[in-house]
Amino acid sequence: MGHVRVNLKLSNPERIDGTIEILDALVDTGATWTTLPRPLAQQLGLNIVGQIRVRTASGVQVLDQSYAHILLQGKSMVESVLIIDTLETVLVGVRTLEGMGWAVDPSTGELKESDILLLNMQRTRKA
Repeated sequence: MGHVRVNLKLSNPERIDGTIEILDALVDTGATWTTLPRPLAQQLGLNIVGQIRVRTASGVQVLDQSYAHILLQGKSMVESVLIIDTLETVLVGVRTLEGMGWAVDPSTGELKESDILLLNMQRTRKA
């Protein structure tokens, strides 16, 4: 299977205007986080809310953390994202895919719907 690329829309969840369409985002099933190039995050006006230490192909980095509204194939959510200085493309990570109910179909190289899983533990009351 080759690279999986998707079209998506990103916006700042704190503003109504300014949606940006990304025509060639790379789905990276080996990445936990969705990652945006810094110029794109700045264009969206995303606020930095923290930093996270991550391991990348080029070694350990500390990346800024923010959040963005993501629309991907008809499903949308506000998701935590990382901001990186060394990439020029949007990477869609597993948190976003699974959170939106998407998975990569290895036989077609396309996204397919999947279940969103949630652990539901019932508390038992003591008599």
